[in-house]
Amino acid sequence: MSVAIGYVPGAYGEGGNDPDFLRRLVELGDRYGYDSIWLSDRIVSDRFSLEPMVALAMVAAWSERLKFGTSVLALPLRNPVVLAKQIATLDFLSKGRCFPAVGLGQEEPEEYEACGVPKEDRSRRTDEAIALMRRLWEEDSVTHEGRYFTCHNVSITPKTCFKPSPPVWIGGRSPAAARRVGRVGDGWLVSGATTEEIRQGRDIVFETADKYEREIESDHIGMLLGYYICPDADRAVAQSHQYVTRHRPDAPFTEYSALGDVDTVSEVIRRYIDAGASKFVVRPLCAGEESVEQLNLMGQEILPRFHQ
Repeated sequence: MSVAIGYVPGAYGEGGNDPDFLRRLVELGDRYGYDSIWLSDRIVSDRFSLEPMVALAMVAAWSERLKFGTSVLALPLRNPVVLAKQIATLDFLSKGRCFPAVGLGQEEPEEYEACGVPKEDRSRRTDEAIALMRRLWEEDSVTHEGRYFTCHNVSITPKTCFKPSPPVWIGGRSPAAARRVGRVGDGWLVSGATTEEIRQGRDIVFETADKYEREIESDHIGMLLGYYICPDADRAVAQSHQYVTRHRPDAPFTEYSALGDVDTVSEVIRRYIDAGASKFVVRPLCAGEESVEQLNLMGQEILPRFHQ
């Protein structure tokens, strides 16, 4: 089973004062041989964030080797025909390096309201959107009359380099999310999960896929892992606490983060591998100005242990 480690910027840009920051992150990824770079998705937010589909077009141009994806895209908020066209364009121009990972979106209702989408429809919208996008990527003429989306005799070009279509990874920590992967997805990219949740969710993914007579590659289990490298373990915990994206009420963040010296962080990654994960997206749990230092440390000290 091949292990691959990509990265997200962490507290990107804090304030958004430096348009060149993303380019430097891409150069960092190429320098250390990171597998991929991923951008998160918040359409409505008072915190600085880039629209990922636009920003990933820049990534595709700046690097000829980095894979790139969304971690994760709020699929219910987007029109699947437009999104399928965007993904196909990125896939074509990057020669198959675009990996869309999608999810149901945030829990807060403001974003759904602002985008004109009832939150209570998000699960069914997601399933229908994935099915429609696959058809648009794979078929020359598509007619679809669904609950949420309708189109007649439509086609999109270019067709994707990745055949038959780009793999759609699905986020979400719940058993329902794991079952959705088994039903309609190609991979599972989960954040804030313990090793036991990875182990249990992996079983659900493949059991569900078998039930629906689908095949999912055995190494398509991914983990978004927050980390902070520091020789002092207590300081690592104290420094990273405020940068956790969403604290769980049922588990301390130390149970689903990698915090401490290089050996400790490496050992946490190995435990997740033993639990069934093989694709990692690491996120520095620190201020924006420190994230480059943390990604440098990860690239120098830890990537060589796992990238063969």
